[in-house]
Amino acid sequence: MLYSILKRIARSALPIFCRKIIINKPEILKIKGPVLLACNHPNSFLDSIIIDTLFKEDVWSLARGDAFKKPFLKILAALKILPVYRPSEGVENLSENYKTFDACIEILRRNGVITIFSEGKCINEWHLRPLKKGTARLAIKAWEEGIPLTVIPVGLNYSSFTRFGKNVFINFGKPIEKRHLNFNAADGLRHQEFNNLLQKALEQSVFEIPKKDKQKQKEQLEIKPSLLKKILLIIPAIIGYLIHLPLYLPIKKYIWKRTSNNDHYDSIMAGIIMLSYPFYLILLITIVWNVTACWWAVGLLIILPFTAWSYIQLKPQLDK
Repeated sequence: MLYSILKRIARSALPIFCRKIIINKPEILKIKGPVLLACNHPNSFLDSIIIDTLFKEDVWSLARGDAFKKPFLKILAALKILPVYRPSEGVENLSENYKTFDACIEILRRNGVITIFSEGKCINEWHLRPLKKGTARLAIKAWEEGIPLTVIPVGLNYSSFTRFGKNVFINFGKPIEKRHLNFNAADGLRHQEFNNLLQKALEQSVFEIPKKDKQKQKEQLEIKPSLLKKILLIIPAIIGYLIHLPLYLPIKKYIWKRTSNNDHYDSIMAGIIMLSYPFYLILLITIVWNVTACWWAVGLLIILPFTAWSYIQLKPQLDK
């Protein structure tokens, strides 16, 4: 229930947070399980939000174990999120990874869809890091148990890690299936063979752009609005900027002070804005209704998001 509600909220909010989402193979969004989505991990839990929102099927996700503390345990489970612990989070927790591993196998056995971040770490960058072994272990275990799993490489590329109105480029690579591996080889060789296939597929899907190369960022990530769009949207964009500034600015300042030194600012901003925006709309509509007593105040449910969308279409898309 909670997962379905938040998925609908995120699906409604995504056009405001993301200016444009470009997908090379949109037909994959309707794929049926068992599927393992093997992704790079540039933008914390915003990566999961976007994947979950776009796919028709419910998508389970794997997340760092330190988030699984009371009172969040039941909430995260309700959101279809499973923990993965690293040695730095306590050796005593590593045994929990076996439970997560078994849970993933059961989900895949029931034709589910799971997102796994194969780099094992989130870093805001346009670069693919060496892959960990977890994706290979999970995929090979599923195949050994007779599950007809398909592994789909997913490259996530953002035009910005600090701005609203970003462009997101999602590149799906060539699916990896059991027939692509030599199951007569030793375990270590199979894992290496799998990672080589996945690494190659992700290298073709993940943009490689140095952080200081502003020209290359502009060429690959920026999508300029047409002159007609600028003319049509300039007035509602200005209105949208002014109306939403009282919501956006305090949240931005608060989050920036606490996350500017890590890679979670963008995802936390997205999560808080998505959850708080409906209440902000209700507040504005209530104020207008009390002042005017006119039925058209209800129309702000459509007008205000449109002005926000208009501003997103015209604002800068790249990091400074």
